[in-house]
Amino acid sequence: MTGDAGVGLGHAFARLWAASTLSALGSGLATVAAPLFVASRTDDPLVVAAASAVAWLPWLLFALPGGVLVDRMDRRRLMIVIDLVRVVALAVLAAAIMTDRGGVALLYAVLFVVNTGEIVFRAASQAMLPTVVPRHRLERANGWLGGGTTLMHGMLAGPLGGFLFALSAGSPFLVNAVTYALSAVLVALIGGDFRAVAGEAHGRRARSMGSEIVEGLRWLAHQRLLRTMAVLIGLLNVTLTAALAVLVLLADERLGLGSVGYGLLFTCMAAGGVLGALHGDRLVSWISATWTVRVGLLVEAGLHLALAASRSTLVVGFALFAFGVHGALWNIVANSLRQRLTPPTLQGRVASTTLFVAAGGNCVGALLGGLLASWIGITAPYWVGLVVAIGVSAATWRVFDRATVQRAYADPPPVEHSPAPVA
Repeated sequence: MTGDAGVGLGHAFARLWAASTLSALGSGLATVAAPLFVASRTDDPLVVAAASAVAWLPWLLFALPGGVLVDRMDRRRLMIVIDLVRVVALAVLAAAIMTDRGGVALLYAVLFVVNTGEIVFRAASQAMLPTVVPRHRLERANGWLGGGTTLMHGMLAGPLGGFLFALSAGSPFLVNAVTYALSAVLVALIGGDFRAVAGEAHGRRARSMGSEIVEGLRWLAHQRLLRTMAVLIGLLNVTLTAALAVLVLLADERLGLGSVGYGLLFTCMAAGGVLGALHGDRLVSWISATWTVRVGLLVEAGLHLALAASRSTLVVGFALFAFGVHGALWNIVANSLRQRLTPPTLQGRVASTTLFVAAGGNCVGALLGGLLASWIGITAPYWVGLVVAIGVSAATWRVFDRATVQRAYADPPPVEHSPAPVA
């Protein structure tokens, strides 16, 4: 990584990448260990499922206010503070579990704190990136960040988290605390002032948080390209999460796969994600951002068709691999376009709004997948996903025309075009 990152990306990005990748590993360990811990204490499905609800709830409650904090404060310092708070919370949880004093309620409280911090940390990291790397290298930087996250969270954290939990129920959370501590150190080593605009922070604190949230929403609503991208992410997350929520049943009933085979399906998707992230900037440059988005919409439709109609493990595995590549390329284009088009004073709010929409899609999709499969049949979520993917492809095809996207790449960074304050 370091050698490649040094070509046009620099040491500051290398530290940001290492911090993000370590955080992704730690978060992945906690994601795996949390339901294992709850299941070891109770067999009540509602209590077990509540762990996921607690993990997603902060995204809906704090994503928009978190974006305001990112735009008000020095983003680097905010990330350091968040990491340190999460270190303390996870250390307390690990110690309590290792001394047999930790219960499910404490776990839920810590998950709530950790995921609240994750929202702000991620928005701050995305807002900070355009000031860390040159504008023409945003695709490469976003690709490496996405690849590191996919590798650690999607491929390594699962088996490692299960192994650590088998050794000691508290050890995954302790290792997670260590990764956040190392992340804080790496971010601190970047150095510099990463406030949105150095002279504005004091004056903007006098404004209400609500007015700043509305300002960010209003700006995004008037940006056709970014607005459409955000809505697409929300809609497609509904169908994707609905599909993945019942994939374990599809793997068993239609593909005849056991637990290992089911896990390998996610490995296929993660492998595609890593490949797409590592070579994403070159692929996007080759086929253009316009066709990256358009082909990606077709890949979405193809995934749902394969899951709905095929009983071949190879076909489904390849469809998930292709979707992983598409997901990585989509994130590179979406993040880079947002970072190119958004004024520095709004980077945090626009990023957090996108995260809010994505999280809302995940929450709705998780519920929808189960309901459709229960009422209609196991393949129902996939047929619905196919119809939605075809519909949004047709509705948005012309939005991402080559001329519009090329203007986004050609325009200079938008420094002087932030909207007037909302009264």
